[in-house]
Amino acid sequence: MIREAKVVRETKETKINLVLKIDGKGESDIQTRIPFFDHMLTLFAKHSFIDLQLVCQGDIEVDAHHTVEDCGLSLGKAFFQALGSKAGISRYGTGFNSKISNQFDSESLRGEFYMPMDECLIRCVIDFGGRPYLVYRGLDEKALAICRPKDDELRQDMSTMFRFGLAKEFFQAFVNEARCNLHIELLYGEEPHHIVEGMFKAFARAVDQACRKDPRLGNSLPTTKGKL
Repeated sequence: MIREAKVVRETKETKINLVLKIDGKGESDIQTRIPFFDHMLTLFAKHSFIDLQLVCQGDIEVDAHHTVEDCGLSLGKAFFQALGSKAGISRYGTGFNSKISNQFDSESLRGEFYMPMDECLIRCVIDFGGRPYLVYRGLDEKALAICRPKDDELRQDMSTMFRFGLAKEFFQAFVNEARCNLHIELLYGEEPHHIVEGMFKAFARAVDQACRKDPRLGNSLPTTKGKL
């Protein structure tokens, strides 16, 4: 079964065409007209080993918010469609696995991993269990401190302009449409580029792990309820 999806979303604020292949090679073509966001989605595809094509024409002359949120909605919807019944998937994923392996041994299934990005450390855990819920911790105080800078150079910085609030809107939108439970936490860090990039990389590893097929499950569902 090829796990892929195509999503077209058109509103008065954005026009999006998205093609997703879960079992890919990390290849991507991202065009949102927000360079920093393009960078984040490109590295998300690379580190989650999905293939992703995404073109968005949004009203960025108003704000980046509509583009970022609607891309999150579209990507979440694509994952929901591509995973189908979710038969045979691991379902749960954690943010970083130091041993990337197709074998489901004790090392590749350890309970918790973290994503380092220079001085930052991010934790991310995901559950494609059918219930949308986002927990986004450790960033509110940091966002206020960094994203209202007095320094002109910081105001010009693309990652600061993107700001943590937009990252949260992206993840919330993804959660709503993918119907997953996502926990992202900044344990510590200072540089805004590193923090946001660490979040997207941790998210990528968690998604990769959760979407992997567990051969022990066969075509059964990873739940006792009979449906996800």
